Amino acid sequence: MDPVIVLASNNAGKLAELRAILTEAIPTLDPTQIVDAATVNAPDVVEDGVTFEANALKKATQTAAATGLIAVADDSGLTVDVMHGAPGIFSARWAGKHGDDQANMELLLAQLSDIDAEHRGAAFVCAAAFATPDGETRHVELGRMAGDLTFEPRGEHGFGYDPIVEIPHLGKTAAELDPETKNEISHRGKAFRALAPVLAGVLNKA
Repeated sequence: MDPVIVLASNNAGKLAELRAILTEAIPTLDPTQIVDAATVNAPDVVEDGVTFEANALKKATQTAAATGLIAVADDSGLTVDVMHGAPGIFSARWAGKHGDDQANMELLLAQLSDIDAEHRGAAFVCAAAFATPDGETRHVELGRMAGDLTFEPRGEHGFGYDPIVEIPHLGKTAAELDPETKNEISHRGKAFRALAPVLAGVLNKA
């Protein structure tokens, strides 16, 4: 089958999650019709927006225009209450090098080393967006997963800041959750599931 939707990412975990959510919401959609950016040679998009929403919409819009497919994109990060929302959109490069999870966690924990447990509130935030190739339809949804920063990393699953964010009602960090449980409550899962029925409406009109 020909691709219908492109995810503006080459992250295999995101692709699997998007396929599961969208094919449940849109039964007529075959999972193989949702592909990653590399499959259709989609160009990299510079994330220079100042909000999660702006970055997600830019990636979706430019990827859709370049590929001729409906594009889905997300931008996500960690916001810390006492840091007024930082690291925020700079989460992936907080320590200076993009994608160095260990360095990012170590720097953040060092910056908050003297902050007591009751003031270590934080939240993962995700903006998920889609755009049509003609640029006429664009939509974005936000998802949020609240937690508290730990003092030390815990857990072997996930990525990014997952090992240092504990989900209070579960008593586990995001990195201690199995993938199915995490996807049910995660910021990205919430954002993608909110996006799905809107996207389904566009596909059903096509």
